[in-house]
Amino acid sequence: MSTVTPLRPAAPPRTGRVALLGTGVVGSAVVERYRQLRVRGVPLPPFAWLSNSRVQVAAGDCLETAIAQARSAPRSGGPVPPWAEGESLARGDIVIDATASDTVAGWHPEWLLRGIHVVTANKLGNGGDLARAQAIVEAQREGARYGDSATVGAGLPLLRLIRELVAGGDRIHAVEGVLSGSLAWLLSRYDDTRPFSDLVREARDAGYAEPDPRQDLSGEDVRRKLLILARASGLPLEAREIRVSSLVPDALRDAAPEAVDAQLAALDAPLRERFLNAYRNDARLCFVGRFDAERGASVGLRALPLSHPLASGHGTDNRAAIFSDRYSDQPLVVQGPGAGARVTAAALLDDVLRIWTAR
Repeated sequence: MSTVTPLRPAAPPRTGRVALLGTGVVGSAVVERYRQLRVRGVPLPPFAWLSNSRVQVAAGDCLETAIAQARSAPRSGGPVPPWAEGESLARGDIVIDATASDTVAGWHPEWLLRGIHVVTANKLGNGGDLARAQAIVEAQREGARYGDSATVGAGLPLLRLIRELVAGGDRIHAVEGVLSGSLAWLLSRYDDTRPFSDLVREARDAGYAEPDPRQDLSGEDVRRKLLILARASGLPLEAREIRVSSLVPDALRDAAPEAVDAQLAALDAPLRERFLNAYRNDARLCFVGRFDAERGASVGLRALPLSHPLASGHGTDNRAAIFSDRYSDQPLVVQGPGAGARVTAAALLDDVLRIWTAR
C-alpha cells in the first residue's frame, strides 16, 4: 500500500523592512555590508529608508546614492528630526540605530512597545539612564526584539554569553575588561619611543578614536559599556555608582574644541611616568572597567602583571574576564577585535539577521 505524505503548509512570507538612523562612518559601513550580503544571496529585509539629523531619504534602487544624498543635505533647523516626521515605521520593521544620540536612544522603548524591533550600536539605551534601560527590558515583553551586541565589544559574543549564563542559573560575581578598542590600540602601541599625544592624533586620523579624542580618554565610553554588562548580569547599576579615573588633564578637559589638538601634549608626561613605573615592575598599562557585586565598580588605567588574562592582546582587541559560580577559580575570557566601523556594522547586521530569520 502506498502512502501519501501530506504537504506542509507554506511558511507565511516575512514582512517588515529595515530603516537606518545615522549616516556617518558606521552608517556608511552598514550600507556597504548590507550590499555585500545581498550580493552573496543572504536573505535580508528590504531597505525602506535612511535618515540623519538633516533629512530622511527613501532607499530606492541604490543605497549608495541614498546615503550620499543624506550626507550632503543641508543642516535642518526644525525642532523635529526628519525620521520622526517622515515615513513612519510599522510593526515588524527593524530600525538600526547607528547614532550616538540620546534623543534616538530615548525612542528605543517606544519603538519596542509599537512592535518595531531595534538593533543598535548606540550605548545610551542600555548604557544610559537606568530607568530607560529598565523600560527597554519591559517593552520587549510585547514581542519586539532588541539587538545590542554592537554596543560592547563591536559584536564579540560577550553580552550574549553573559545573558545565557544568567538564564542558565549561573550567578555573575564580577566582570572586568579592556572594553575600549581605541584605548587598547593606544596603550598597546605606546612604548615611550614617541609622545603619547602623537599616537592619539594617529588614532584619531585613522578612525580608531573619536574626532574629539577626549571622548575616549575620559573613560565615559567604558563607563557606559560597563553599565550595559552589569545590567545584563542582573546588577542594576547607576552611572554615578561607577568610579571613573579620566586620562584627560584639566588643561585638556577645559580646552575649546578648536584648541584640543594643541593641548594634547598635556597627556605626555603623566602617561610616560605611569608607563615607566609599569615597565620597571614587569607590568603592562591597560584601561580597565570592572564591576564586582560586592566591591563596586570602577574605570581607569591599571598596571597589570603580564600573566593577567587582560594583559594579552594587540591592536584594538577587547578582552573581558567573567567571574561567576561556574567560573570562580579561573575566569571565562572573551577576546577579539573591538573597534572599527566594519566590525560594528557586521555586528548590527548580524542582529538584524537573527531577528529576521527567527520570525
